[in-house]
Amino acid sequence: MGSRTIRILLHSTAAVLMINGYHGLTKLPINTFISSQYGGHLQYLTIQGLFITCATALISLILDLIPSMSTLKSLKRILLYISMPLSIVISSIYWPLLLLATQLILQSDGEPSSSSEASQLVRIPLHLDLALHAVPAITLLADFLLFERKYSRAELLYGAPAVSILYTIFYAWWVERCASFNDGRFPYPFLTDNPIETRLAIYAGAGTLAFSSFWLINKLHP
Repeated sequence: MGSRTIRILLHSTAAVLMINGYHGLTKLPINTFISSQYGGHLQYLTIQGLFITCATALISLILDLIPSMSTLKSLKRILLYISMPLSIVISSIYWPLLLLATQLILQSDGEPSSSSEASQLVRIPLHLDLALHAVPAITLLADFLLFERKYSRAELLYGAPAVSILYTIFYAWWVERCASFNDGRFPYPFLTDNPIETRLAIYAGAGTLAFSSFWLINKLHP
């Protein structure tokens, strides 16, 4: 099986799984609650990461089929700046908390999970959980390490930190705004249960994790 065929299979399969994952989420009873909140699904970093990763996969698929589209190559590199560290942050935070401190990541009528540890919390099927919280990170890591060139030193020193900082500021502003319209309720309990000072530290920590993961993954690139 050639490299191009593998790329097409990777990107098409990932796109289908992510789109089906989101579609499946909107068909669950929990969708009524999420849709009634200010910000809807876009309150969740998971969904933002899913959309950006899906866009990256679809652009990659177009490039697999039409390699001469140089403009899309540049766009994909820019999207990878955002989607790859974002997907790593989502998976790195979600799965450990799901396994070790479920009450910090899930709520009775907030973001669902497949966790069997907390039957009183709203849950989603495991295949949807994986599509939302694992497929994006796995896909982007495989794509970058196998098919993309590593980022330059200048891109690491200037581009990556700038993107991480700007997206961290954007999400912090957005989720705080959403909570102000949702009676102080954040999409994640670990934000709802903490004062603004702690939340700011959480945002900063997530942004630092995003940049650090990007730097490490680039360093591991063959």
